[in-house]
Amino acid sequence: MSRGHGPKTPAFCPGFKLWLRGDDPKEVFGSGKWRLLEAIEREGSLRAAAEVLGISYRKAWGDLRKAEKALGVMFLERRRGGSDGGETRLTVEGRKWLKEYRRFHERVAKSVDKAFATWSNRIEK
Repeated sequence: MSRGHGPKTPAFCPGFKLWLRGDDPKEVFGSGKWRLLEAIEREGSLRAAAEVLGISYRKAWGDLRKAEKALGVMFLERRRGGSDGGETRLTVEGRKWLKEYRRFHERVAKSVDKAFATWSNRIEK
């Protein structure tokens, strides 16, 4: 069976969702929390990160607290507000998780791409 990528046959590529979970089948850490940590690092606060991502501060806060508890990792350093306002930033451990999860995700993506190339070559012959 030969399939080209002409005008009638759209090109496609694989997509995947990667997450870590514990004994409870609910997601512990995945792309949502990863994007949230990236946004906190970039924006400098949890409130600004939540706003940029279009989620409520309460949801962002709750999601990260659950992940911290489940993983035994403190992602955030928090300083309560006052006249100067509060501050939330990534801990050293939080920055390490962010970096290593990105690396893990990239390795899995490369494996998926390689498997897809093998598969698509077989179906196009």
